Amino acid sequence: MTDTLPSSYDPIEFESRLYQRWEAEGLFKPSGKGEPYSVLLPPPNVTGTLHMGHAFQHTLQDALVRYHRMRGFDTLWQMGSDHAGIATEMVVSRNLEREGKGETRDSLGREGFIGKVWEWKHHSGDTIERQMRRMGASGDWSRSVFTMDPMPATAVVEAFVRLHEEGLVYRGQRLVNWDPVLLTAISDLEVANEEEDGHLWSIAYPLSDGSGQLVVATTRPETLLGDTAVMVHPEDDRYAHLVGQTVTLPLTGRQIPVIADAYVDREFGTGVVKVTPAHDFNDYQVGLRHDLPLLNILTPTAAVIGGADCDGPELERANAAGIPQHYRGLDRYAAREAVLADLQAAGLLVEDKPHKLQVPRGDRTGQVIEPYLTDQWFVRMDELGRRGMELASGTDGDGKVRFVPGNWINTYRHWMENIQDWCISRQLWWGHRIPAWYDAAGNIFVGRDEAEVRAKHGLASDLALHRDEDVLETWFSSALWPFSTLGWPDAAAMAERGYGRFLPSSVLVTGFDIIFFWVARMIMMSDHFTGQLPFRDVYVTGLVRDKDGQKMSKSKGNILDPLDLIDGISLDDLVAKRTAGLMQPKMAEKIAGATRREFPDGIPAFGADALRFTMAALAGHGRDIKFDLGRAEGYKNFCNKLWNATRFVLMNTEGFTGPGCASLTRATDPAIPTPRTDAERWILARLEATAGEAAKHFADYRFDLLSQALYEFAWNDFCDWFVELAKPALHGDAATEEGRAAAESTRHTLLYVLERLLCLLHPLVPFVTEELWQQVAPRLGLPAGSIMVQSYPVPGQLDTADQDRAVADVEWLKAMVSAIRRVRGELNVPPSRQVTLLLADASDDDRRRAARFQASLAFLGKLERIDFPDSTEAAPAAATAVVGELKLLVPLEGLVDLGAERTRLDKELKKVEAEIAKSKGKLANETFVANAPAAVVEQERKRLADWNTQREALAAQRAKLGN
Repeated sequence: MTDTLPSSYDPIEFESRLYQRWEAEGLFKPSGKGEPYSVLLPPPNVTGTLHMGHAFQHTLQDALVRYHRMRGFDTLWQMGSDHAGIATEMVVSRNLEREGKGETRDSLGREGFIGKVWEWKHHSGDTIERQMRRMGASGDWSRSVFTMDPMPATAVVEAFVRLHEEGLVYRGQRLVNWDPVLLTAISDLEVANEEEDGHLWSIAYPLSDGSGQLVVATTRPETLLGDTAVMVHPEDDRYAHLVGQTVTLPLTGRQIPVIADAYVDREFGTGVVKVTPAHDFNDYQVGLRHDLPLLNILTPTAAVIGGADCDGPELERANAAGIPQHYRGLDRYAAREAVLADLQAAGLLVEDKPHKLQVPRGDRTGQVIEPYLTDQWFVRMDELGRRGMELASGTDGDGKVRFVPGNWINTYRHWMENIQDWCISRQLWWGHRIPAWYDAAGNIFVGRDEAEVRAKHGLASDLALHRDEDVLETWFSSALWPFSTLGWPDAAAMAERGYGRFLPSSVLVTGFDIIFFWVARMIMMSDHFTGQLPFRDVYVTGLVRDKDGQKMSKSKGNILDPLDLIDGISLDDLVAKRTAGLMQPKMAEKIAGATRREFPDGIPAFGADALRFTMAALAGHGRDIKFDLGRAEGYKNFCNKLWNATRFVLMNTEGFTGPGCASLTRATDPAIPTPRTDAERWILARLEATAGEAAKHFADYRFDLLSQALYEFAWNDFCDWFVELAKPALHGDAATEEGRAAAESTRHTLLYVLERLLCLLHPLVPFVTEELWQQVAPRLGLPAGSIMVQSYPVPGQLDTADQDRAVADVEWLKAMVSAIRRVRGELNVPPSRQVTLLLADASDDDRRRAARFQASLAFLGKLERIDFPDSTEAAPAAATAVVGELKLLVPLEGLVDLGAERTRLDKELKKVEAEIAKSKGKLANETFVANAPAAVVEQERKRLADWNTQREALAAQRAKLGN
């Protein structure tokens, strides 16, 4: 059989082949049997490509899905993608510009442009799904949902109409984040606040009665044109007598009141601030509290209103605000310079000093975002928010959504306690168009379509209606994701897609940055429309950073493409890929330089399994991920070790036929071997313990501890030790029935434990485990199929009779072999040279074990003989090691240079003395003894006793060698 398993591990050769087979055989689809288990994929943008954050979260989701599938759950991983309104419009607009045909968004018109978007989506928009396949994502692609598909589009319209009928959706004028380039409202998540160098200008506002002036400080002097008050703290005695009076607004002549509000920081500047309710979010709240006018003095493009091409209402606003003619139509920053110049000329500019400030910039355009007063559609959030608070918890078992780690519930609650009405409209063309119609008088009619609107409101067929031009923001459709993907509100679709079976889903794996924007809204919308939770658990992950802890970004040049790590990429191709599409040459040079420094020879092909194991191993709770390529290299070596161990097992089980299948949890489980040797009993006990650890770590979402447990069992217990401990039985006396039985049971145990190990590892490293399982399974009599549908090992399947003794004995054997090999290595004894082993101060257990494992010790330690020296005789000069209280002596005569052995013993004694000092220091620390668990303190005392025993044995041996 080994001729079908190549001698070297090459993941590129089989990973794509296996995935195509899995998908073709429909193995990712729900089975329809067992307890339901479902995971919602946070839908990536259709414009996107796979990045390290995706690779991280998708690995964890896939591990959960594969684990539960193997445990017999009816498993659904709901796949899909988001239409990403703003990002997609930008991509398609750029594509039109590159084509050079003179077509633009505006020249094509709404329908023509949307047609171009769909054309682009069908040809290029599914890139990330192809990349997810390369990572091994085992989701049901046949059920994949795009947020603009007819099914979710129907859900979006239904939700909007119902919310409007309930009075929870309304159209009104409020302050929003406004991008003056995209000309649309955007969410807080699309605003990046960056610290930048700026100015703080102090401006004098004369009191209207001529008795003096108030000095205010501002970083945006152009907005004074929209001021409607100045404000002081109600307990500030300096200004108490001025509250209720008015000041003359510089440059406009308007009279505005002096008001008192606790929002003012008395320690900042002069303790007086200007209030511009239509251009600052905090001022907006002040304006509402004090019933101040809202004066919007900017156009959508961030120019001062009242320019030459303004309409009637805009001109009226400019006149009402008293804006001087020479400011009208100026860009906001040109207006700033003009305002400062005029203030200087009027003697009202008191001070100009440098100032660090947080500047809000749109993450798509990089433009400074304006708080902007405009008419938008909103969802009332007071009652929905109250329910959202009630439905989330940081603990398990209370019937609410559980956050893992539990501390994230505090972030959730903080956001929910400060919730504001939700702006859901966007001034775009690509997206779910708002189902609202207007007549010529501006009356608004909401319905599922125009026919329903006319019927519901009794509108004549000849009454002209026009539909709202805006679309809903993508977070609105995403908020419905848990149930819109299951066919809601259509009863037939709901039955077909398992609405009653897969809602609530089992877990949502997501980042902390969208807890409010997405997680909270799904909780509120699912409860409101379905009466159910959207999911039971929310597992919140950290961010993936580079090895130095820096955020990955193009500007830093430290971005990594997961597919480059999987398939490898040359330096030239990597540099070209990183610099492609960057408009600024300096940025391109920076990224190219960073690439060459980090990867002088390009990136080798690690394979998907090595990348996945790296991600899982780094997924500790409550911390970001520092990704280091060195870890990926290490886990590629791990996969290679597993490959070579399998080759060893296959070579040594040639011709073995398993005793058929036994029923543990499924009919396809391998038959449990009947162990004949202690080594077999030991490895079966370790398998049992590891299966228990895996179950616990999956339940706790501790993928880091899971990876560690599986790595140690695979690398240390199976590949290193059991492979070695099996050799004496495999090469034992075939002439005796006992020898033949031991060899046969060892072959069975090698195959059985390897098969179970592959199943344990499969959720993390699906490709290599499948490829190897296909070779191992036939020898156990398992029917043809896939490891994906095998049972996942669980504790409680093995007979543990006499297990404790066997484990203790084999641990003794391991310690003995390690000690002998260490001595041989330090003495540079050639592997072909056999040595004598003397066992001094042996207990009855030591003698029993030495007799029991005589053949194994001789085989693994390359021993000529084992003797127990008479305690009355002087021991010969010998290299010494200690196992417990047993002294291992390897006579040196004719074997080594005695001077070199003296040096070795001196070095060993020094190391032991250091450990004794360290242990004594801990036990002398009163805080450690008082606060550490009793078991930990006792363990430290035992360690000290063991080190003292070793020191005595080594010192005695050193003394025998003299000087």
